[in-house]
Amino acid sequence: MDKLMVDKIKAIADKTRLKIIEILLTKRYCVNVLAEELNISESAVSQHLKILREADLVIGEKRGYYVHYSVKKDKLIEIATAIETLAAGESGRCDGGDKNENN
Repeated sequence: MDKLMVDKIKAIADKTRLKIIEILLTKRYCVNVLAEELNISESAVSQHLKILREADLVIGEKRGYYVHYSVKKDKLIEIATAIETLAAGESGRCDGGDKNENN
């Protein structure tokens, strides 16, 4: 798995960022509405959105004074596909060689 994919997975591994993704999948929102929904500060939401933007998982669109964020669904599908590929890999049973398997 390449570093960019690992970064995407790390970005959604945080429960707050995952919740932001879940919320943004329903509708586009700005920072202040997300902060109210999550009951955290706007600056905290901004920091989480920065990480999600850097992982190329969300995009912001300027609407008047506010920036409204939405999820790049194609990137979530890429993550899901990478995880499915990982899960479908050979189990690599231990045959007395150097391989160690943890199920």
